[in-house]
Amino acid sequence: MYFYSAQVESINRERLITNERLLQNTVTRSLADDISQRQESLRMMLANLASALQVASGGDITGEHVQTPELRALLENFVSSSDDVAYATLLNSESKGISAGRIAPDAFLQQDLVHAYAAAREGRAYNGQALVVGSGKTAHTVMLVSTPVMYSGRFLGMIGSVVDLQFLIRRLQEVNLGGLTPYVVDSQGRLIAGATPEYATGQDMTKLEIVRNFVEQGGKAQFVAATREFNVTQGKTSTKMLGTYCPVNNLDWAVIVQKPRTEAYRGVYEMQRTARLLALLAVLLSVGISIFAARRITNPLEVLTQSSRAIARGDFSQRVRLKSSTEIGELAATFNTMSEELEHFVLDLKRAAKENRELFMGSIQMLAGAVDEKDPYTRGHSDRVTRYSVMIAREMGRPDEFLEIVRISAQLHDVGKIGIEDRILKKPGALTPEEFDVMKTHTTKGANILRPVAELKEMIPGIELHHESLDGRGYPHGLKSDDIPLLPRIIAVADTFDALTTNRPYQQAHEVNDALRIIHSLSGKRLDPVAVFALDAVYQRGEIRIQRPALPDQAAAATVTAPVAVPKPAVPEVRVDAAAATVETSRF
Repeated sequence: MYFYSAQVESINRERLITNERLLQNTVTRSLADDISQRQESLRMMLANLASALQVASGGDITGEHVQTPELRALLENFVSSSDDVAYATLLNSESKGISAGRIAPDAFLQQDLVHAYAAAREGRAYNGQALVVGSGKTAHTVMLVSTPVMYSGRFLGMIGSVVDLQFLIRRLQEVNLGGLTPYVVDSQGRLIAGATPEYATGQDMTKLEIVRNFVEQGGKAQFVAATREFNVTQGKTSTKMLGTYCPVNNLDWAVIVQKPRTEAYRGVYEMQRTARLLALLAVLLSVGISIFAARRITNPLEVLTQSSRAIARGDFSQRVRLKSSTEIGELAATFNTMSEELEHFVLDLKRAAKENRELFMGSIQMLAGAVDEKDPYTRGHSDRVTRYSVMIAREMGRPDEFLEIVRISAQLHDVGKIGIEDRILKKPGALTPEEFDVMKTHTTKGANILRPVAELKEMIPGIELHHESLDGRGYPHGLKSDDIPLLPRIIAVADTFDALTTNRPYQQAHEVNDALRIIHSLSGKRLDPVAVFALDAVYQRGEIRIQRPALPDQAAAATVTAPVAVPKPAVPEVRVDAAAATVETSRF
């Protein structure tokens, strides 16, 4: 009985030690992924802002051009779009620029901006050191992230963004409540952020063996997490620790958690004492008592093992169900606490992903709104075309993934007009052939704006090709028939319908039935017949209602209502000049 109990103890001891290490690994990986995700989101925002600045400035931010209201508005919108961005600046090739934010750079931050500007001139992005701005309760740990603004291989300037790392400190404090001591260091072992005041930003942490291991690994540690046992010496006292570091993929950082080994393996030691005592009593008393005692030990341990395995596999909803007031019960309570903390971390990651998605969509709507605001005749045009396009695609039975692509592409289908001169965009009446040639470049301009953003690759055909015609008379490439993808075909029908039912400088809005007749006359010639049929079906069910404004300089308002049973009216034959309709509706 004694040897049997010792064997069970040994097996479960190794399992518990492994699970404790897996739990530390999970916590560090969760924090590292959160930091990496936020860094990628910020880089995407900077890339979008750089593209918008290039288009809005026409590739010229020299001299006083950098201080135009349009560029200042884009910079202020960028700062206000995220709580993590505390300050942003745009510097041109002459080191002149503009800034916006809720903090003022101190001398250290100004010096970091100098380094960032030098990197930008070499065409490199830059991540600065963690710095503390302010003092006392107003002190904040920040980091400078910058990117160069290039146009056709030419250096235009630099966008610098100061990120508030308060979100990271809050996450570290949450981990600290679970019994672990967390902190983040850079590739040289300097402290980025910690959970408690004794961990000061910039502090040299290489006196700890686990930090030295990370620093010595260098580039080899980029994708490898490691758990180590090491000693921490304070004066004459040496404490054995168990710690884990996990590198942050897109930064030269590492997230580290540590815990005294006696605390980490407390359950193991308690298990050893209890198991040996019960085994000895079983040998001394009787075979029956020994069997009872062995089951009393092994059953709770098996429950702990199964629960800890489930937690290590990622099932953080698992709880240890043990009604015990012994040390094993305390160990079970500790596991439950840690699993609750890990469950909160997973929820935080999901919430952060949702916030990043909302931030991404907000950036898209900001770009579309900037285009619509250039001309009162097209205000709201992008939103209406987006609603119509999604309705048409849904009526055609397209999957949800395709509907999301349609939604984003339609929202941005006219983003290239941000680069069209106002004298052409706002001109009342028909355009000259030369002006119309300039207007037609908005499709390729829009595609070029979004092409650097890899996440928007699938949306580019809807932006570049929504003015192509089935008969090959469209632009910019003159594609025909099946050469035109489904995405731009859907947007073309929605764009034509909105152009016909809203007041424009060159025409009054058509009645809806007249607009549908014109669209049907273009079906199979310029517009996709299936998409036209889908639009007509949606309208006949009453899901689209058009209310024309009283004043000609207001855009038509389209509202989506609950489906209403509306009888399909008889549509008499009318003769329509399809070529003329194509020219007029293709302008916007």
